[in-house]
Amino acid sequence: MKIRLSKIEDIPEIAIIIDDAKAYLKSQKIDQWQNGYPNAAQVENDIKNNESYVVVNDENQIMATSMFTLRKEPTYKDVIDGEWMVSENEKYGVIHRMAIKKEFRKFGLATFMFHEFHLQLLEKKVRSLKIDTHEDNLGMQSLLKKLGYKYCGIIYTNYNAKRLAFEKVIT
Repeated sequence: MKIRLSKIEDIPEIAIIIDDAKAYLKSQKIDQWQNGYPNAAQVENDIKNNESYVVVNDENQIMATSMFTLRKEPTYKDVIDGEWMVSENEKYGVIHRMAIKKEFRKFGLATFMFHEFHLQLLEKKVRSLKIDTHEDNLGMQSLLKKLGYKYCGIIYTNYNAKRLAFEKVIT
């Protein structure tokens, strides 16, 4: 198993994984990713920016996907009822659009991706990784807490959706 940058030809498989995740969230009555986001155009943009990653197995089958960037997230400037651990003025990593192919759920792939992104941050001497999730997405919140992320407050997406913001200082 390895993680690599996504390629344009990966988009159809990534779209299937994301659609799977949308259906799973809907089945859990979580109103996240239910408005057409994320979509293939977003993934294509992530690929062009070298910010889309996939996890592949030994047969080169795509098992999971995520967006990871060192670009500042504009919606993270204003945290309500809290504050970031590391200043917004410092460089930090951001994860968005993480999804696991349904037959590979519960194999630890999300943890694997987080650890890989932590290593990239360590190599670049970036000491913070920030992420947000829906308040009803208890699975992601549980994983974040297990991985040592701290709740930092509330942010609102560019389409005005409330999200819980988390951060980990990478050491």
